[in-house]
Amino acid sequence: MNIKFLHFAVSIIVASTIISCKKKYEGSYQGYKNENGYIEVYKKDGKYRFKIYSDKIIETSFIPKGETFDSTSHAVILKPRLTKTAIVDSDSILTINTNGIDIHITKEPFHISYTYKGKELISEKDGYVKTDSLEILNFNLDKDEVIYGAGSRVVGMNRRGKRLQLYNKAHYGYETESELMNFTMPLVLSSKIYAVHFDNAPIGFLDIDSEKDNTLGYETIDGRKTYQVIAGDDWKDLMYEYTELTGKQPLPPRWAFGNFASRFGYHSERETRETVEKFAKDSIPLDAVILDIYWFGKDIKGHMGNLEFLKDSFPNPKQMINDFAINGVKTVLITEPFVLTSSKKWDEAASKGVLGTDIEGKPFTYDFYFGNTGIIDIYNPKGKEWFWNIYKEHVKDFGVAGWWGDLGEPEVHPSDLQHAVGSADEVHNIYGHDWARMIQEGYHKDFTDQRPFILMRAGYSGSQRFGMIPWSGDVNRTWGGLQPQTEIALQMGMQGMGYMHSDLGGFAGGETFDAELYTRWLQYGVFQPIFRPHAQEHIAPEPVFHDKKTKALAKKSIELRYSLLPYNYTIAFNNNQTGMPLMRPLFFEHSNDKELLELSFTYLWGDDFLVSPVIQPGIASMDVPFPKGINWYDFFTGEKFEGGGYKTVNVEKDHIPVFVKGGAFIPMIAPVLTTDKYSTKDLVLHFYYDNMVKKSFGTLYDDDGKTPMAFENGKYEILKFDSKTSSGELSIYLSAKKGINYTSSDRNISLVIHNINEKPKSVKIDDRSISFDWSEEDKTVVLSFNWNSAETKNMNILL
Repeated sequence: MNIKFLHFAVSIIVASTIISCKKKYEGSYQGYKNENGYIEVYKKDGKYRFKIYSDKIIETSFIPKGETFDSTSHAVILKPRLTKTAIVDSDSILTINTNGIDIHITKEPFHISYTYKGKELISEKDGYVKTDSLEILNFNLDKDEVIYGAGSRVVGMNRRGKRLQLYNKAHYGYETESELMNFTMPLVLSSKIYAVHFDNAPIGFLDIDSEKDNTLGYETIDGRKTYQVIAGDDWKDLMYEYTELTGKQPLPPRWAFGNFASRFGYHSERETRETVEKFAKDSIPLDAVILDIYWFGKDIKGHMGNLEFLKDSFPNPKQMINDFAINGVKTVLITEPFVLTSSKKWDEAASKGVLGTDIEGKPFTYDFYFGNTGIIDIYNPKGKEWFWNIYKEHVKDFGVAGWWGDLGEPEVHPSDLQHAVGSADEVHNIYGHDWARMIQEGYHKDFTDQRPFILMRAGYSGSQRFGMIPWSGDVNRTWGGLQPQTEIALQMGMQGMGYMHSDLGGFAGGETFDAELYTRWLQYGVFQPIFRPHAQEHIAPEPVFHDKKTKALAKKSIELRYSLLPYNYTIAFNNNQTGMPLMRPLFFEHSNDKELLELSFTYLWGDDFLVSPVIQPGIASMDVPFPKGINWYDFFTGEKFEGGGYKTVNVEKDHIPVFVKGGAFIPMIAPVLTTDKYSTKDLVLHFYYDNMVKKSFGTLYDDDGKTPMAFENGKYEILKFDSKTSSGELSIYLSAKKGINYTSSDRNISLVIHNINEKPKSVKIDDRSISFDWSEEDKTVVLSFNWNSAETKNMNILL
């Protein structure tokens, strides 16, 4: 027997009456059978198939009579784990037990429910229902549970009361309401700490109690009637299990955490060079420049699909890209999946059969904003190879460092269009997902020493495992556009997409420049996954083109972003390992606090920062919620705020309200002009002393910032920081864990201990008394010393 299904060998059948699947029943239930790898339960109108992935993940499929089971999943990559399973069969109930999730099947009337460690999660309501146009699975919800998920939306944190379309579609210029956006997902998560993922690609709807009858409905035009129930002991556990099921996000290249120069768009090599030079002249850090559609066309319309540098505008792109790279600036190119009939590559694409077709097999053409077009069929091996070769050429021959995949919903995708594996409606929601897969697989095959950078606005459940970095679409350049960005990012992070971010400053419209809005958006950007100002060009998104005051404020935010690189890169590594998003709702740490369940305007950045962006103009103060049981310290002033309830905080012009958890370690560096200059050799380690916190710990993850799977290949080091507080004494321990292919080195450490109200009596490092600096004004103690991480360093501060 295959070892991964060995858990079924230890299954036991407990019953005073042992019932085989052949026994006849008068009602709907017809028996069950324990197969090799799954359990089938038979009904008059079809059968259920239960597949146990683990104690915390169970997959359920309904196969209507006359249909065969489709085993293809576009989301799931997990292989079943060894799990003890017991089948308990009584006259009225069939129970499938694990050490976590149990399935309870009532025979008459037929009903399925799921519990986790004795706690009820969810149950089917009417089971499978088929109408003239849709196939439906529906479920019972508790009247008070909050439901999250369904992809990227602006409908409030609680998705209840909405029937949400599952059809990726751009919403240009959205603000505070948007029921349908670029990235939908057939996934819901509950405040009861479970998730249900409907594992089916075709378009449809998620009806989340729109009729106010406590019903969750999944509706689809076709395909699998398969869903996974995922349970967790807490939110961290649930994030881990869901991303085990659908895949963890690879660690991006370190330069992705730097500052981008981007707009719609740079028209020429000269304009691009002048922009990059302005950043250097103003000593504003910069790591990447993004070229929009003008790299291959003179105008917006008529050129999409050229996918080669326009020589008139970019006479020497290879030299330009190389010159940028020498100075630490990477080049990212936009691509779209559309090939216009007026483009240079139309004849080639049509003759080689790489496009979606009509029912007669001819290229399917249609009109949209950019012209008359076909679409590349990435499901056709010929289309996939043709498209990848364009990427391959520009990476190999030009040195392009990253890719922007735009319009990947796809933006216009007629239902009658045929792909190699099905109609447009069957693959619409997974097109962006598989486009990202194509690029990642191409890098794995042809550029094994590079981490890909894949910026896209549309995808599907599990797109994170391809390294996709999504953004929130064409948001309006208004305060109304800024306000929902935390909701979008938090929701998508909960759904596996930890790098959801926004066009900083806003993208669409705007008649005049709003310096305050721009400044506040960039200040928020310091504490979101990607720092990328981007907008329509009539108002410059780059800080170097603005007035002296605005530029200075932007520079301060960007420099802070670079100073926080050690912390940010570490939480990115933790996302790669655990699935925990970089931005997290407050209820992740306080799931029993009902007041936090629908709150999105304040969030956690990693484990240790509390961030509350300024989303209204002209305010001098704002009320910030502080999670209870913890003291919080103003990151900029050191002021202490006791956790529990809302506190009024002052709003300053040069930063947004940001607070650090008591007991936290925050590793930082002096700002650098590019991540090529990044190093942890000179490290500033901040510790926020709090006598309420008796023990705490922190980490710093370090590698070369570019090698794929550096951790798995032993090319890493994890610095560990521990604190212990006892009566009148603070002890701090530094240690390290390194991979087998990493060489430890000396570091110059400045340890800044905050919230020390009186000068310490003594400070010792490794039992040797040392001198230190104490600031009565700042309430800080600063220790400076050299540390080779091959050795442990112990500090004792007598208070």
